Amino acid sequence: MSFAVEVCPNSRIRAVVFDCDGVLFDSALANIRFFDAALASAGLDRLDARGRQLALSLSTHQLVEEVCADEYERVRLLAAAVALDYGPFYDFMQPVTGLHDLLTYLRRHYRIGMATNRGRTIHEVIRRFDLAPYLEVALGVLDVERPKPDPEMLTKCLVQLDTEPAHAVYVGDQDTDRRAAEAAGMHFVAVGDETEAALRIGALAELPAVLARL
Repeated sequence: MSFAVEVCPNSRIRAVVFDCDGVLFDSALANIRFFDAALASAGLDRLDARGRQLALSLSTHQLVEEVCADEYERVRLLAAAVALDYGPFYDFMQPVTGLHDLLTYLRRHYRIGMATNRGRTIHEVIRRFDLAPYLEVALGVLDVERPKPDPEMLTKCLVQLDTEPAHAVYVGDQDTDRRAAEAAGMHFVAVGDETEAALRIGALAELPAVLARL
């Protein structure tokens, strides 16, 4: 895949930070199957339609809070999720078309990071899908006190990328991503139609052209 886009030499954009699930990967099936397995292990019912939608954006702790009203069930479910091996579910994660070509292009022009509400799986995702050559920083919920939509994760990314918020873009697909980017003072580009955004793309391959215009 090639990108016939010229980056404006006067562009204020210096860094691009990506969400993981729903942006770099179609991982809805992986995350839903993982959490359904945790629920089954805890003796609880599978996710309903609302739960399946929340599984696309929330951390495990956040999702447990949302799907369990009973404190005892929350403890059981969280313990089951922590004990469950995510290994079998990586096979259900699908990188977006042309992911490595896109990251290769962007890495020549911008500093690149990832900020995700994933926790203990983030490093294995990077290893399995060979993302290390492209990412200068990758942070998840275990690296912060407050997950998205709190801006803490994005703010920490920008410190490590040595970039001011006004010179950075966050690329996400959920309202939690938009809210985090706005709170951090970053530009936001939405992938898909799950959240309101001034800048929106239907596929990640469209991102270079959007960045070139900022």
